[in-house]
Amino acid sequence: MRVAVIGAGVFGSWTAVWLRRRGADVVLLDQYGAGNSLASSGDESRVTRSAHGPDAHYPRWQRHSLEQYRALERVTGERLFVETGVLWFAHRDDGFEADSLSVLAEAGVPVERLDRPELERRFPQIAADGVTWALYEPEGGVLMARRGVAVAAQRAALAGVDVRRAVIFPPGEGDGQTAAVPRVGLADGGSVEADAFVFACGPWLARLFPDLVGPMLEVPRQEVIYFATPPGDDRFDAGSMPTWVDYDASFYGIPSIERRGLKCAPDWPGPLVDPDRQERALSEERIEAARAYLRRRFPAMGGQPVSEGRVCQYELTPDTHFIVDRHPAWENAWIVGGGSGHGYKHGPAMGEYVSALVTGDSAATGLAPPDDRFALRPRRRGIGMRTAAAAPQGTI
Repeated sequence: MRVAVIGAGVFGSWTAVWLRRRGADVVLLDQYGAGNSLASSGDESRVTRSAHGPDAHYPRWQRHSLEQYRALERVTGERLFVETGVLWFAHRDDGFEADSLSVLAEAGVPVERLDRPELERRFPQIAADGVTWALYEPEGGVLMARRGVAVAAQRAALAGVDVRRAVIFPPGEGDGQTAAVPRVGLADGGSVEADAFVFACGPWLARLFPDLVGPMLEVPRQEVIYFATPPGDDRFDAGSMPTWVDYDASFYGIPSIERRGLKCAPDWPGPLVDPDRQERALSEERIEAARAYLRRRFPAMGGQPVSEGRVCQYELTPDTHFIVDRHPAWENAWIVGGGSGHGYKHGPAMGEYVSALVTGDSAATGLAPPDDRFALRPRRRGIGMRTAAAAPQGTI
């Protein structure tokens, strides 16, 4: 079976890896190449956490994916995961953190509830004003995002996947397909033929399928800012401070890893953008919002300068669930995307699931969600949203 995977982001690269493991002949195409800075996974780091509120499916995928990232580390010798722990600031007794605590405890995932005195004792560099308690995941942490995508694509190539840099034309009526897609055209005048196609094009997915995907996928600008840690001060480095999430305030951050500085990100959607054309320079608005948050929660960081930053984008569905479905007109084409900011941590499980669907492997049943959350259908915005576009499982 020959399969063409369009898009070498985290979903596409891991789908190619798993298709090859299942014996498929695979070609992986991307217009900019795996690990490029324009992709949604183009930043250095992404959070991996089990907490997903009341949802029990995503924690299972996250744990399964983390095992695969760690296995890839062992095989390649590349550092892809940093176990910092993940700390959630809870401002009330119920809500996302309380739901997460219940679900994770039931599933046997290591998790702790820290009252405010214990939080202040363990992490004195954090000002706990306004925090009622904290949820702590000791086995959570940080995935090295850009590096991880590049390494996954490299492993796919070593396993025999044909990895190419190429621009495709959107498949359409002129390509001669009826109930199936025989080929996709390339901008250089060539084409790629295959028995099946997986379109995992990240923020470009809605452009390829504007009528089908466009109504359910937005591409908002996102900014993450790195602040230099104080001279001679290791309190904000990985190993001294955990990754943290203030869900109600819509901020999250990552301790300094590889001396890059403390990462702080305002986690609300910015303006809609074209991923090919947006200027990727930090805005003063987001820098000042992040700095104001640091002054309140991490006082020693409040006056620190910006060391660097990244501008990327989310691929945001209304309910923040992913898209995984067969094209309604083409039986051999699959649409995969909608990472919605929290997709990176699930990349290996997504690749395993999609590859099983494409090859007809019964293993897909064991990985499938308990509902139709991934279906190509109209979506409603999530209940209990903290912003106009974020559902309870979050976008981090």
